[in-house]
Amino acid sequence: MNDQLSRFSINQMTVKQLSLPELVDACQELGVSGVGLWREPVQKYGVEAAAKLVRDAGLTVTTLCRGGFLTAIDPVERAEAMGDNHAAIDEAATLGTDTLVLVSGGLPFDSKDLHGARERIADALAVLGPYAAERGVRLAIEPLHPMFASDRCVVSTLTQALDLAERFPADQVGVTVDTYHIWWDDRAPEQIARAGAGGRIHTFQLADWITPLPEGVLNGRGQIGDGAIDMREWKGYVEDAGYTGAIEVELFNEALWARDGREVLAETAARFVAHAGDAGTEK
Repeated sequence: MNDQLSRFSINQMTVKQLSLPELVDACQELGVSGVGLWREPVQKYGVEAAAKLVRDAGLTVTTLCRGGFLTAIDPVERAEAMGDNHAAIDEAATLGTDTLVLVSGGLPFDSKDLHGARERIADALAVLGPYAAERGVRLAIEPLHPMFASDRCVVSTLTQALDLAERFPADQVGVTVDTYHIWWDDRAPEQIARAGAGGRIHTFQLADWITPLPEGVLNGRGQIGDGAIDMREWKGYVEDAGYTGAIEVELFNEALWARDGREVLAETAARFVAHAGDAGTEK
């Protein structure tokens, strides 16, 4: 395996056009040892079967995406969300990953209460955190760019994510550091240091920021190296904070999905080496 790819992990959504067996085969061919999986395609394939597939291939599942959506007020909706998150934790444990990424959820219908929504996340974490820890799984709160605050994630900054996470033990709740969502925040570097000091950087993800954003914005994550973010700078922040784990590339991009998945995986691995590999080894 290329030493420069030893920490590289490909998130399944980056090449969602590949079936899980095709993704596993392509990773083996390229010498990629880490994959971040998504619940929907894993469930479609079968959680136990997926676990065996990646295990037999010698791949490490770096994360499972995603749990969360914990802001509902309606008791029935809230109970459904909690049940789904318990299931997500069980799936993560079956797949052998120690990290479940949480997208916390947006404002409930007809609500403008951001503070209340964040408190309901904390209430849920008080139940889910111990359940996850018993199964060897950590919950990683992912702050999303503020443009998603109303409909997808009321946690917009690492500061907010850590304020929630630090109510609980680090082996239960930490954070996801994703360049796409935090690169604009001049407080993010100090918050990465704060997270590292507390042992709460549970995963580090890369995606670039390109403009103009597409209609709908969700699928606007750029291939690393194509946008405004200095990937090596952010890698330096997390490494200075003590993070030595996998670095996962997670891209939502219609143009990439329209291409051959193996080609996209190879390109992404090359971009990782060029823009986030060890200094002096760029291609």
